Amino acid sequence: MNTLLDTRHFQLRFRSLFNEGRGYAFPCDASGEVDLDALSEQSRHNYLYARAMMGREVAHPVVEPCLPH
Repeated sequence: MNTLLDTRHFQLRFRSLFNEGRGYAFPCDASGEVDLDALSEQSRHNYLYARAMMGREVAHPVVEPCLPH
C-alpha cells in the first residue's frame, strides 16, 4: 500500500451497532484508504476485525474529517 497517503485530515470510522459512542477509527485519506503499513500491530488487528464485523458488530464505515486536538 502507498505509504505516502495524506492521512492527517481524515479518519475512517466504524460505529458500534450496539453501544452508542463506541467503535473504531483509523487514519485514512479522503477516499477512505487506510495505510495498513503505518498502523501499529494492535491497530492493524482492530482494523481487520472491524472490517470483518461490518453489519454484525459495527456499521459500514464512513470517512470523517479529523477534529483538531
